[in-house]
Amino acid sequence: MEVLAVRKIDVAINLSTRLLLIALLVVSAGAGDSHAQAGHIDVLDSHALPLGDGKVSAEPRRGYVYSCRTQFRGGGAQHAGDWIRGATWDATRKITVQGNVSWPNATLTITTTGGGRRVTGNGLPVNYTTGIFPVQRSDPAYEIDRNPNRIQAQQVELSLPLSPAVAASPDCVPMGMIGVALSGVAIFNALDDGGRDAVAHEVQDRCNGHPQMTGQYHYHGPSPCVPGAETNNRLIGYALDGFGIYSMYDENGRELTNADLDECHGRVSRIEWDGKEVAMYHYVLTREYPYTVGCFRGTPVRMQTRFDGGPPPGKGPGGLRQPPPEAIAACGGLSSGARCGFTSPRGDAIAGTCRSPAGALACVPDFR
Repeated sequence: MEVLAVRKIDVAINLSTRLLLIALLVVSAGAGDSHAQAGHIDVLDSHALPLGDGKVSAEPRRGYVYSCRTQFRGGGAQHAGDWIRGATWDATRKITVQGNVSWPNATLTITTTGGGRRVTGNGLPVNYTTGIFPVQRSDPAYEIDRNPNRIQAQQVELSLPLSPAVAASPDCVPMGMIGVALSGVAIFNALDDGGRDAVAHEVQDRCNGHPQMTGQYHYHGPSPCVPGAETNNRLIGYALDGFGIYSMYDENGRELTNADLDECHGRVSRIEWDGKEVAMYHYVLTREYPYTVGCFRGTPVRMQTRFDGGPPPGKGPGGLRQPPPEAIAACGGLSSGARCGFTSPRGDAIAGTCRSPAGALACVPDFR
């Protein structure tokens, strides 16, 4: 009888334990994307993130990109992936560019002198790998986004203010670099060359990065390869006006969204800034469009960056790469600003605009 009683108690304990585990699993599933192990509270649903298409403004507006460019050329991904459904997209279904390329020569140096912060580097990811670009024909990503660009080192020099000030009025963000991540990689705004949501439409590598026409590797939004991106209230980069860009979780581990931020995608709260805890303005990295900087709250600095890659086919004025013959021939008889196209030596169809980047009129591929 005593043995039977013990067995009944064991069964009861095991049953209670199983029920408790089941209850915990149900609670965890009901919490959506919550990262219990990190103490995070996710607000957005990874299966239905809001699509940013059409959210481009000619003035500061919450949840929009206040873009300096007012006309878009229609570049970017050739087709929409099946992860885009109406007004939302499913980040868990989106594919990535294949490959695992290392960049041992990647550099990033941040120093402070007097009243300034100096950021120098070569634009390559420090301690992280990239996908293979141009996208290979055998890569499933090729059917969606045939990125023809090759990653090249860039000479990047930024002189940012140590104590950035809020300007009298916000400024628009350009196409191209709007900031730099602590991984050494450039941060672009949320738009592709067609004015669409670049994070949703374009196919990037596993670090959510890819190169544009001059080979500048960059992010348009969150990247798992930026130190601190998924921790609480952590500096992950600098915008061109000197203000910091901080991680997507606040000091309590709650995910921040547009509802928590202003029209430039930032807010004032207590952060660690140059080793001190202060209350100041900063931008926030989010999983919600426009992802990083919707407009500049401060005054952006003039950016100095140039191609610094391998042996170029020739150089024009100012040390710029001479366009390839195919690009020059594509603009024969056309005027600057005309649409153009040509086939690259590797068989890719390139669309662009006739411009004179190195003194010769040539078909410049659309920005990605």
